[in-house]
Amino acid sequence: MNALLSPPIALLAYIGLVALLFLFGRLMAPAGHRQAAEVLYAGGEEAATTKAAPGYRRFFVVALFFAVLHLGALVLATAGLIGGAVVGAGFGTALLFYLGGLALVLVILLLS
Repeated sequence: MNALLSPPIALLAYIGLVALLFLFGRLMAPAGHRQAAEVLYAGGEEAATTKAAPGYRRFFVVALFFAVLHLGALVLATAGLIGGAVVGAGFGTALLFYLGGLALVLVILLLS
């Protein structure tokens, strides 16, 4: 009985059960008919047959904006947590330099 509950045997049993249910469902289903492509018609007008090509440029600009913004928030939130002590003045200068670069990137993103 324990052999039936082992994962490999249970997996094979479930695969067999799914295959049987699939075949039973296929036997019960009505026969399908393939039809030739007809003209699409919806709401009193013929539907457009060309594919829509959405532009993702604006989405990527906004996504990059939020990625940079969240990275800046993460750096600011964890800036003083190095070793549990406040770090020297060189770190503050580096942090201000980073924030200046962050502000420059955000301005560029907003103007593009």
